[in-house]
Amino acid sequence: QLQLVESGGGLVQPGGSLRLSCAASGSTLDYYAIGWFRQAPGKEREAIRCISWNGTNVDYDYKGTMKGLSTIARDNAENAVHLRMNKMRPEDTGVYYCAAVRGQYSHICPGVWDTYQFDIWGQGTQVTVSS
Repeated sequence: QLQLVESGGGLVQPGGSLRLSCAASGSTLDYYAIGWFRQAPGKEREAIRCISWNGTNVDYDYKGTMKGLSTIARDNAENAVHLRMNKMRPEDTGVYYCAAVRGQYSHICPGVWDTYQFDIWGQGTQVTVSS
């Protein structure tokens, strides 16, 4: 059974960059799409980006909140997916989660309006952007 563990969070200065990792156990990530989400204090969780089994990206940030400053990549050798955030701002502070989808279409990123389909979650990693 797939389990996900996030790492790489911490304190970063405004304007800095951070790479978060989502590592898997119990299964290979090769055939799973992996999405990244975040939840700021007092706010709802929001979707950031997803990468399908073949590397296809889906940008969930349709509001432009993150200004396109995130990239996602698979590392099959490490059985992990990485999210890199650039030019970070204090409003990027929050808990960052990676997630996957069970079932027949687990290898494909859900559409922008279908992120509710993610049902395997990691425990999250805290990111704080502050000087």
